[in-house]
Amino acid sequence: MKQFVIKEFLHIFRDVRSMVILFGMPLVQVLLFGYAITNEVKDVRVSVIDQSYDYASQAVVNKLFASGYFLKGEHINSTREIEESFRKGKNKMVVVIEPGFAGKLETGQQPTIQLIADASDPNTANLLVSYASGIINAYSRELVPAGNIPVIVPESRMLYNPSLMSVYMFVPGIITILLMLVSAMMTSISIAREKELGTMEVLLVSPLKPFQIVAGKVMPYVLLSFINAGSILILSYYIFNVPINGSLLLLLGETILFILLALSLGIFISTISNNQQTAMMLSMFALMLPTILLSGFIFPIENMPAVLQWFSLIMPPRWFITIIKSIMLKGSGIEYFWKETLILAGMTLIFILASVKKFKIRLA
Repeated sequence: MKQFVIKEFLHIFRDVRSMVILFGMPLVQVLLFGYAITNEVKDVRVSVIDQSYDYASQAVVNKLFASGYFLKGEHINSTREIEESFRKGKNKMVVVIEPGFAGKLETGQQPTIQLIADASDPNTANLLVSYASGIINAYSRELVPAGNIPVIVPESRMLYNPSLMSVYMFVPGIITILLMLVSAMMTSISIAREKELGTMEVLLVSPLKPFQIVAGKVMPYVLLSFINAGSILILSYYIFNVPINGSLLLLLGETILFILLALSLGIFISTISNNQQTAMMLSMFALMLPTILLSGFIFPIENMPAVLQWFSLIMPPRWFITIIKSIMLKGSGIEYFWKETLILAGMTLIFILASVKKFKIRLA
């Protein structure tokens, strides 16, 4: 029995995949969950439109940026530029201070400060408004004795999601996650299945080239994944009343691009896997947790450590979520997210070329 147990230990230690699963996966999960899951707000870009620019308005602005929660965002000259700034992704909130701010304080009036937030992410918008309101109310209490009515009144306005409905955030995220996980996982086992079942020899002796084999594996899943995405969009629009303010054709085109990316990633995983189990494990480990935690779907990327922020740049769902929110909620055109589109197209090309090259190596 003793020798048998020792043999099992040696067997486990010699298996690199078992060691990764036993020790690597828990460490990665703890680090990801520990650093990525946070509802705090910090270093969020906020712009200020100070129409008064006196000592009182500047005192409010200084207290906002001295809190550690906000960073100065894009310079905005008027309220007409607010939506443009939100569409560009330059700001999460804009603070508008009305004219004659100090004068109203001196005459006993109640000046207002408008807090306009990008509510395409309702949780973050609500937190930003709450933090800013708390700072403004604290400054207001410094100006009047305890128990009196605050002299400064913060007013909030939520763009793109006035009711702060969480479904506006979850539907784009769910579309992204389902397309990434289902498409990539389904294709990740396709070539691995051929190897495991022994039918790869049929492909080897066929006149098909590696590119044709890879393309043939992808094409059926493109149609099936597109139908899946279309059904999600129909349900979200007619049942949950999630708007599609932008071009539907542009939305469908970007969806097809993301599907191709997910499928090409799945094919690449399949080419480097010897069997279906390995392909499934790689898909789950490499896609599921990073897609949920590092895409900005639930937890703001700005709140994460710099290392995770840099790592999120290589996560395709991050860019697609930005695109789909811009189209559905903000009604933006391609001029606002052409960079994200090029990134997705580049990733798709890289994975397709890597899959074909890896497949050639396997043939050799």
